[in-house]
Amino acid sequence: MISLSPALQGIRSRGVKVRSYVALTKPRIIELLLVTTLPTMFVARRGVPSLGLMAATLVGGALAAGGANAINMVIDRDIDKVMHRTRHRPLVTGDLTPRAALVFALALEVAAFVELWRAVNLLSAVLAVSATAFYVFVYTLWLKRTSAQNIVIGGAAGAVPVLVGWAAVTDRLGWAPLVLFAVIFVWTPPHFWALAVRYRDDYEAAHVPMLPVVATMARTARRILVYTVLLVGLTVLFDWVGHMGALYLSSALVLGAVFIAYAVRLRRQESAQAAMAMFRYSITYLTLLFAAMAGDVLLRFH
Repeated sequence: MISLSPALQGIRSRGVKVRSYVALTKPRIIELLLVTTLPTMFVARRGVPSLGLMAATLVGGALAAGGANAINMVIDRDIDKVMHRTRHRPLVTGDLTPRAALVFALALEVAAFVELWRAVNLLSAVLAVSATAFYVFVYTLWLKRTSAQNIVIGGAAGAVPVLVGWAAVTDRLGWAPLVLFAVIFVWTPPHFWALAVRYRDDYEAAHVPMLPVVATMARTARRILVYTVLLVGLTVLFDWVGHMGALYLSSALVLGAVFIAYAVRLRRQESAQAAMAMFRYSITYLTLLFAAMAGDVLLRFH
């Protein structure tokens, strides 16, 4: 076996550290949060916000979300060690220490608050950091390990980025952003429960009372269907509250009909395969819905 020189070993070690710190932030989750933030800014502006404002809001939002995710990994490292899906995370493998991860996470939160306050406005900064506090203290430290309603209530943290995006443009909130908040809030349970069906055994081994662990598959599928129907209703309500146009409404109806079809399929089949198909579509659904929102504004106001 060829041994590496000390210099190459040092470069390799630094590369592992960098990748580990990036992994702490859960980049794929951050991407999904930013997908909802930017179109919200278009709707709030009724056009295209300045590039500087968009960049500052997205950077601040990414920093805040990354810090929240890193703190979550510090707290949940005992659970992550048990679950097959998460056993390669850096705090489980030992690539990072909990102390280093926590310092990194808190630095991200401070940077997020300062950046949003200075480059955007105080309201957006407070909202972003408040979402982190809710995610850490309400969801991770309390609900996740104690209640089957964990993701229902805890999902509020993931819905805050739309409020941040709206506040960044208008420096205030109103009915339209609150309905958008409700859209993400109600989207989260069927999205996450579908994934939890696939990893039910993992959650059970880790003693995390996700709905598929504490309820039958039939009850879980019914609950997913109910939330999906409610979600589509909220997207239609946003058409009225947000004064949207034909592109948005038609997209919301078509995308929602497909989402409901996936939920009905899961209700009939009650299988992990159907659940994962719905989970994958849920990401596509949210992305296309918010893209249609931005596209609607661009068509009507430019």
